Amino acid sequence: MNADEFQIIEAERQALLGQLNAAEAALRAGLQTHGFGNTVRAHMARARAHVQEACIGINESKPIRSVPQLVDDLNRVQRSMDAAWRQRSKHILHI
Repeated sequence: MNADEFQIIEAERQALLGQLNAAEAALRAGLQTHGFGNTVRAHMARARAHVQEACIGINESKPIRSVPQLVDDLNRVQRSMDAAWRQRSKHILHI
């Protein structure tokens, strides 16, 4: 790869990172908005996780999670948070 080809690839990488950063910022702002329900918030949170994973894939030389792996990880975290919330709610009700 010559210097010109490298510059073109780097310019495309930077442009894509800019677009992903803008998308992440918009999703973060959207998560601050209330009134659209938990399903909408869940979709925005998942979309933000996918955007962040794409940024890692562009910036890092290490392998990133596949989409199914990321979804499995997010589902596992959600189940843990739900269980912790249920446990906390159960504890509060017994006080």
